[in-house]
Amino acid sequence: MSTHTSRVNLSENRTEEMIYDTILRPADFRSNRTKFRAKNMESEEEIAFFVAAMASERIKKKRKSRAWQRVWLRSREKNGLSILQKQLEINDVTGFREMLRVTVDEFYELLAIVEPLITKTDTVMRRSISAKERLSVTLRFLATGESFKSLGFQFRMGSTTIGKIVEETCEVLHHTLKEDYLKTPTSEEQWRKIAEQFDMKWQFPHCLGAIDGKHIFIQPPANSGSTFYNYKSRFSILLMAVVDANYRFIYTNVGVQGRVSDAGLFAQSDLRAALDDRKLNLPPAEALPNTNIIMPYCFVGDEAYPLRNDLLKPYPHRRLQPEERIFNYRLSRARRVVENAFGILANRLRVFRTTICLNPDKAVTVTLAALCLHNFLRHKQSDAYLPPGYTDWEDENHQLHDGTWRQERILQSVNMGGGRNPTIAAKEQRDHLKEYFLSPSGCVPWQDQYV
Repeated sequence: MSTHTSRVNLSENRTEEMIYDTILRPADFRSNRTKFRAKNMESEEEIAFFVAAMASERIKKKRKSRAWQRVWLRSREKNGLSILQKQLEINDVTGFREMLRVTVDEFYELLAIVEPLITKTDTVMRRSISAKERLSVTLRFLATGESFKSLGFQFRMGSTTIGKIVEETCEVLHHTLKEDYLKTPTSEEQWRKIAEQFDMKWQFPHCLGAIDGKHIFIQPPANSGSTFYNYKSRFSILLMAVVDANYRFIYTNVGVQGRVSDAGLFAQSDLRAALDDRKLNLPPAEALPNTNIIMPYCFVGDEAYPLRNDLLKPYPHRRLQPEERIFNYRLSRARRVVENAFGILANRLRVFRTTICLNPDKAVTVTLAALCLHNFLRHKQSDAYLPPGYTDWEDENHQLHDGTWRQERILQSVNMGGGRNPTIAAKEQRDHLKEYFLSPSGCVPWQDQYV
């Protein structure tokens, strides 16, 4: 029987066929024919099966056994960080808050929301990681910014497993919370409510929110060149946000490359497009309180942003007149809410004080989940997340005091950009508001002593 015939007969067993192809070459038959015949194997087909079987046994002996799971990982349920979490939950609620940045009640409320979407089915090989552990790992990552390897040692999980859990859970957090806690207002009534809060708390009428942008530092993406390289000589994506009077994010734009300026970020955002196309359902221009001065509703930003009818910024800081200083002071009081919101975010969820070692898309997912979590905790008015004195505050004489978050490193601001050549109407609107702040209807008693 020819070698070719034996090869066809062996095709029923893939393993033996591969061995035959690699071991039983025609030269092997010629050099070993005497040995095979000594075993009473006359046909080449018998020889082929014999050699294939022997080779298969040798390969099995050489193959090293692989452990399905490292030994120290198997004791997760007995010695993992979840055991400490259970003890803190019962005996030390303050320690629990410091560990996960949420109270026990808030943790279980979050768990009830995300559990149906992050629960995994057990397999015949091992038990799955519970939804409670998955949420705990993710909250710990957001609270500390520790590496996946470091978290792996704490929770007794593989670092690759930690990475998958964090990514999946952050996606679920954003998906389930965004409709209730990270949604831009869609009606005139909702916008008016925000404006009323600004007027009541910060004495700035017709303000719809404060806008600013920050860098989220990431590891250099592969083959990205200088696309994400910013003016701070680091790699980043940009976060632009609008914040209401209660430090809650009401609009976010995340993921633009770090080299873009504030003005450039605003210019290419969907917020600007919606404002230009009048799709936000903003309230129409109305009279300022106790006057007949008609003034549009607007956002407030710093000098990096363009001056528009719907976006006010300070007067340039050169040769300022006293009335212009008063306007800048009043605008600054309203704009501080966005600085404080970013300060709270970065110092309570410290993943933003580190370099996020993920690709840009995954860093965006983490950021959006953190923003949803921030708004969720602000909605709860939790002292665990926002202790007294943590944000900027004014005493009875309206002397401004820095919040404790300013004592620590915060997110880096986006660099200055274009946004020049404002319209005459925008300049006139700013001047009208300046005059209003000087009038008996719009002034506050303490403004002169702080400019």
